[in-house]
Amino acid sequence: MSRTGAMLIMGVFTLYFLTPIWWLLVSSTKTGGQITGTAPLWFTMESIPTFFSNIGRLFTYSDGVFGRWLLNSAIYAGLGALLGTIIAAMCGYALAKYEFKGREAIFNIVLSGVLVPATALALPLFLIFSEVKLTNTLWAVFLPSLVSPFGVYLARIYAAASVPGELLEAARLDGSGEIRTFFTVSTRLMAPALVTIFLFQFVAIWNNFFLPLIMLRDQTLFPVTLGLYAWNSQISQIPELRVLVIVGALVSIVPLIAAFLALQRFWSSGLGAGSVK
Repeated sequence: MSRTGAMLIMGVFTLYFLTPIWWLLVSSTKTGGQITGTAPLWFTMESIPTFFSNIGRLFTYSDGVFGRWLLNSAIYAGLGALLGTIIAAMCGYALAKYEFKGREAIFNIVLSGVLVPATALALPLFLIFSEVKLTNTLWAVFLPSLVSPFGVYLARIYAAASVPGELLEAARLDGSGEIRTFFTVSTRLMAPALVTIFLFQFVAIWNNFFLPLIMLRDQTLFPVTLGLYAWNSQISQIPELRVLVIVGALVSIVPLIAAFLALQRFWSSGLGAGSVK
């Protein structure tokens, strides 16, 4: 009975989460007049050719600006998540494996940063970047994405549990420097945590909306979230944008799914190895 109940609850929640994605997929195969018409949750005979036609219009509309938005999001999220993961891993590793004065105070400050919502930091960041003349530039969105208090917290907890001090001492006795030891030994043991930090960072930066909304005015610098919002605000004047917004939303979640599927095996294998140990 308990197993059946659990499966039933999971099935209901799975259906709840997948229904919007299903609607997005089905709506992407329709024209503007068909979206609100009959069979809103099922395909029609013209679904496949209409879908490819919508994709073509999406990437050619307004001189292909949507492709530029996707590239911007890939730069912001991909490079930002990679560098942010490295910085968080090094900070967490240092807090876990080195004894120095003020270590706990620094860690407590990092923990307090986890509690601050990102929207509360948007206005102070705008004032700071406006002082140094970096608003409406790529750096205004890219630099804040490098900081991840949660990543530092997770890296410290995982480094303390998975990187033995004896192994570090052995590496030092063999003549390995601290930086070399971190990148060749410690990061391998911290792999599940690093993948987790990267995925969290990638999703957070990709879905970031409020900070680019405040920082950016140049349309060519928009991430895909802000670009779709700009299109959606023009639907009343340009009705054809409704279909493009829906298809663009579908395309915009593909990199997130691809990133998760590509990194899932590293995540699972690392967790499995940790459980065996």
